[in-house]
Amino acid sequence: MRLQSKLSHRRAVAGQQRSANAGFTLIEMVVVISLILVLLAIALPMYQRSIQNAREATFRSNMMNLNHVIQEYSQYKRRAPQTLDEVVQAGYYKFIPNDITGRPDTWVTEPEDSDKAWDPNQPGIGWVHSGSNEIGSDGRPYSEWR
Repeated sequence: MRLQSKLSHRRAVAGQQRSANAGFTLIEMVVVISLILVLLAIALPMYQRSIQNAREATFRSNMMNLNHVIQEYSQYKRRAPQTLDEVVQAGYYKFIPNDITGRPDTWVTEPEDSDKAWDPNQPGIGWVHSGSNEIGSDGRPYSEWR
């Protein structure tokens, strides 16, 4: 019985030593955290750039589609729309798409060319562009994108 007691005591002591040595040292933790921070420093700018590219692609698509719809409206009605809401009311769009600002009310409308106007007495919208002066990825303000 005494032998069995000594063996169980040795096993318990060995188990305590093993569990005490099973953790990570401070240096190991610092190395792992440093590696994670380096990976984040590399990944974050790439992620932000991809978000910016997606915003600009959506903006460019919205602007091209809106200008295309204005041209279609003008050809079908034989007059240019006076407002963007007129295009929506005619059923060409369900709603005005968002500008790069994330709002639909910041589009800047440009009048149609007076020489090529459908109705010279009542010129309407020829095309739209952004009202934002933020700088795009190409170095130009969004208001200059066509």
